Amino acid sequence: METVITPGASAPSASAEDPLYRKVTLRLVPFLVLCYVVAYLDRVNVGFAKLQMLQDLNFSDTVYGLGAGIFFLGYFLFEVPSNIILHRVGARRWIARIMITWGIISAAMIFVTTPGMFYLLRFLLGLAEAGFFPGIILYLTYWFPHARRGRITTFFMTAVPLSGLIGGPISGWIMHTFHGDHGMAGWQWLFILEGIPSVIIGLIVLVYLDDRISQAKWLTESERATLARNIEAEEKVKEDPPIREAMTKPRVWAMASIYFSFVMGLYGVGFWMPTLIRNTGVQDPLTIGLLTAVPNLFAVIGMILISRSSDREHERRWHLAIPSLIGAVGLVFSAMYSGNTWIAIVALTVANVGICTVLPLFWSLPTAVLGGTAAAAGIALINSVSNLAGFISPYLVGWLKDTTGSTNSGIYVLAACLCVGALVALAQPAKLVNR
Repeated sequence: METVITPGASAPSASAEDPLYRKVTLRLVPFLVLCYVVAYLDRVNVGFAKLQMLQDLNFSDTVYGLGAGIFFLGYFLFEVPSNIILHRVGARRWIARIMITWGIISAAMIFVTTPGMFYLLRFLLGLAEAGFFPGIILYLTYWFPHARRGRITTFFMTAVPLSGLIGGPISGWIMHTFHGDHGMAGWQWLFILEGIPSVIIGLIVLVYLDDRISQAKWLTESERATLARNIEAEEKVKEDPPIREAMTKPRVWAMASIYFSFVMGLYGVGFWMPTLIRNTGVQDPLTIGLLTAVPNLFAVIGMILISRSSDREHERRWHLAIPSLIGAVGLVFSAMYSGNTWIAIVALTVANVGICTVLPLFWSLPTAVLGGTAAAAGIALINSVSNLAGFISPYLVGWLKDTTGSTNSGIYVLAACLCVGALVALAQPAKLVNR
């Protein structure tokens, strides 16, 4: 039976602590969002590079899809050990290591000339980045109690659409402006110029982040005591089974299946949106980049509004299921009207809002149940297994495009996956989900 967390009677009221948590939020969350923006951009900018790269290197869509997705095999293999290492050595050093190595590997993509080199560097990029996202989710549990973590996680995960909102136009501009400079293609400049910020920010992590509340010199002693007391009270009632037990709990695998379905939609759209827009008749990379900003702008707004509704109503199941179903409808309409640019953009916007909304709301589930090392292992397991969808999704769409001559069949499969995720979310016990 899952444990319900009850605050102690002597704890200060939530409203009295709001200024303190606002201070912590302003210190940590904007910086973590910045880290995730450059992380996600380095992960999916290959979708923009594809607009020139495939023709230059004579790659098929299947080769692209496999290369885009093979990132997640490396991610899968190293994610659980990476998150356990972070829990033991501290977030500051480990997150810095992750960011610096992935920035270097991402920039090295300029040397790709064969499918084998493409696959190898994408695989190594996954190894380098493994543990970053679940590490941040774990890191937030060190600072924020569950009642506040849903909204904080949402703010952090706005980095997904923000990376598209900011990175789409920038990626299009780089490829449009620098193509041919110093004998390099636009897609090569893209990898260089978007890999450098990861290395720089990784170095900043070493001096900016604190591993734990007790190390935060920017807090007063009484503020540290209040934050620590809230976290300690919550940790006492969480489950912290041995790692093997945590990784075999049926509830953990049910959650992994939900997130797997959502991630199928996320990376199907993330890796293929520039191509889907080009298929409507738009050819200029800069214009494509500007158009990709539209679905991502509305996704940021939708994520914030729907997460507030979920926290206010203390309801999770329907706040997961309905946006997921809406996302599926958007994908279907984007395929049905793939020849009309503006209808397709509206449909992709609806799809992106639905898909991006469910991602942060989902993470309120496992972090409410697991604590300690079990949380590190359980969160990493859910994220790594689910991110295998990141391998399957782009490869499946690419293979179906080469097989059928159209991306539509792949988009319909992604829509079906979102429907499955919605149904499994609704099947979860209300006492667990609705907190």
